[in-house]
Amino acid sequence: MRIIAITNQKGGCGKTTTAINLSASLATSNRKVLLIDLDPQAHATLGLNIKYDLSIYNVLSKITNRKARLADIVKNVDSGFDIAPSSIILSTLEQELTGEISRESRLWETLNDFKPAYDYILIDCPPNLGILTINAIRAANEIIIPVEASRFSLEGLAQLTDIINLVRDRLSHNVLHKILVTNFDSRLRHSFKILDYIKTTYKGQLFGNMIHVNVKLKEAQSQGTHVLNYDKYCRGTKDYYSLSREIISQETTRPAEEKMTVIKQRMKSIIKEKMPSIKEVAFSINAPQAKEVYVAGDFNNWAINEKSRMDHDHGTWNKRLSLSSGKYHYRFVIDGVWTDDPANPKREKNPFGDTNSLIEVAAK
Repeated sequence: MRIIAITNQKGGCGKTTTAINLSASLATSNRKVLLIDLDPQAHATLGLNIKYDLSIYNVLSKITNRKARLADIVKNVDSGFDIAPSSIILSTLEQELTGEISRESRLWETLNDFKPAYDYILIDCPPNLGILTINAIRAANEIIIPVEASRFSLEGLAQLTDIINLVRDRLSHNVLHKILVTNFDSRLRHSFKILDYIKTTYKGQLFGNMIHVNVKLKEAQSQGTHVLNYDKYCRGTKDYYSLSREIISQETTRPAEEKMTVIKQRMKSIIKEKMPSIKEVAFSINAPQAKEVYVAGDFNNWAINEKSRMDHDHGTWNKRLSLSSGKYHYRFVIDGVWTDDPANPKREKNPFGDTNSLIEVAAK
């Protein structure tokens, strides 16, 4: 199952138009598609004239008095094409999630528990970079970024890329993203100038197909349907059908990509299992009159050097060391005098007739 978020914080770039008509186009190729309307403005829901009692808010919220499962709210649009509707109350979810643990992963967790056999789940995001959009990016494995052939549409692209990279770094979730040129007016020389700039700047990140300006797309939405139902021979229908075929053509390469991802994840797991567990251990001793204090033990071959010198802080000497799991003997050296750790009752005799302090580092 491919999960694709369609997002751009700039309004009017064809985001919802793409979500609706790409979903319908994929369905005409015998793919089972679910469109999740994650925009509180509910334009996808309204644009398909969907009547509903429950919305995606009732699925994601924990405080709603009408809690629902995703399967409970799904409405059928056409053969192979379903939608999870949205409503204006979804705008309160961002405030509701403030302070919640894993608030960025609420949608991801919901989709993990959702098992119906869809080939594609498309997510129509709100026109901002808030918590709902981050939820969509976290839940998706692909992102389509609709961009008009205009300067203003491009300026927000870098900000969206930063958010995608933030999700990758903070949540360890890498998501593929590609740019879809929309509302392209082939009558204007300026459009081709911007298009050349996009192709040069974002080489290799663009879809081969683009969406041209077509009044039928707007007319279809005003009639509460998708363009394939409204006029199956118009330019808008041809553009979105061609885009759907380009996306479907990637299915042949996807199993190999997924297999490589699984192999990489397994390799990381094996490395983690084989490598010794590392834990930071804090050593400390109170010696206000001392001029220098070291900590030496099995972990550093009992060496007294700059690496084993402890830091002084108002009479207390401290040192943090990263140690593998296991048992270690150690002692402090205070102004040249070897001494046990007075705060540690665990000790063992050493070959010199003295005792060494003993510490055990447990595996994580």
